[in-house]
Amino acid sequence: MRDFAAAAQPLTDAGGLREALRAATSLVVLTGAGISAESGVPTFRGTGGLWRNYSPEELATPEAFARNPRLVWEWYDWRRQVIYQAQPNAGHQALVELEHRIAARPPGEGGFTLVTQNVDGLHDRAGSRQVLKLHGDIWLTRCTVCGALERNEYVLLKELPPRCRCGCVLRPGVVWFGETLPAAEWERASQACARTQVIMVVGTSAVVYPAAGLAELARAAGARLAIINLEPTPLDSRADWVLSGKAGAILPALL
Repeated sequence: MRDFAAAAQPLTDAGGLREALRAATSLVVLTGAGISAESGVPTFRGTGGLWRNYSPEELATPEAFARNPRLVWEWYDWRRQVIYQAQPNAGHQALVELEHRIAARPPGEGGFTLVTQNVDGLHDRAGSRQVLKLHGDIWLTRCTVCGALERNEYVLLKELPPRCRCGCVLRPGVVWFGETLPAAEWERASQACARTQVIMVVGTSAVVYPAAGLAELARAAGARLAIINLEPTPLDSRADWVLSGKAGAILPALL
């Protein structure tokens, strides 16, 4: 196990969050682009959000893919190359340790649930298990005709756009603007939030719905809410703890 005590930085404003985490038998963590940005993955809304003068909103849509699938795939191929070179950071690793600690406690109703808006797979590479991926997985492809899912981890795809075994065009296995979230993942995330004791929202602006609504769902069900982010969020006024800073420093310190 990683020596988090050695890496931890003191948190003078953590209040009772450490104690709440020590006592919890059910915990939901919702992560966003901020935790991956610390590993060098550009965020949609950050300074690295543009690619060839295109914004993500211009490319991550079914309409953009229908107009020019090769252009959209060139963007995703570039993103995959950037992500491939990134490594999980101390924030990702701290969540793995937190999952182990919750699992070792007397069983409660909820256990540990990690819900992410990220598509990069860094939680999986860090060692988190059964991650609920609300926005899909950039390493998956889905056939636009037969619907077949395929895991494709080639950094440079041999053909753009890539094609399914049936001969039809593949699309990235992600959720685009205007599309609905995967029903099974959303249902599991909602159920976990309805019974959790604590929910931590990490590295997200909390403005993208419906994902941001999970914190409100958990709060309404009686959970205590912690926000860990570099910038203020709309949820701050309803949170029990607001810790401003990088997840890679704050999460190990909480352990």
